[in-house]
Formats: sequence, C-alpha cells, structure tokens
Amino acid sequence: MDNHYILGVHITNRVKNARVIQDLFSQYGCNIKTRLGLHEVDKSFCSPNGLVILEMFGEVSLIQEMRDKLKAVEGVQVQEMIFDHPK
Repeated sequence: MDNHYILGVHITNRVKNARVIQDLFSQYGCNIKTRLGLHEVDKSFCSPNGLVILEMFGEVSLIQEMRDKLKAVEGVQVQEMIFDHPK
C-alpha cells in the first residue's frame, strides 16, 4: 500500500454496536496501525455515539473488505481519506 489510508467510523448506539464493531476491529487487527476513539463525556453524561479514527496498513483489498463490513452494520457510517505519497 503506497497511499496513507484513514477510515473514520461514526458509531451510533455504541452500547448496541460495540460488540460487532470490536469483533471486526479484532478480525482486521493486523491492518490497523493506529486507533483513536472519541466520544462526548462528562461527570453526568456519556454519549451513546462515538467516532473512531483508524490509520490502516496492508492490502487495499483487505482494508476495503473491512470498510464494507463496517458499513453493513446498522447505525455505522464510514468515511475514507486516502493520501497519495509521491515517489
């Protein structure tokens, strides 16, 4: 993979979807270089929604396969950023 591949995964209803999302992250764990999870939280509130930023590694076909499986989960939206690295 010559490009820098980033996936943004917006998860609604984290409690309901956490297990299936975590299973997919584990299944493709060797393709995830960096993972950053963000959600709204304070002393009296923990948001049911979350955003996970993934820096991907490996074959594009595997990254796209993971992306498609994530998109198939109800309440999950996936956005991609692909940065070309000139040689």
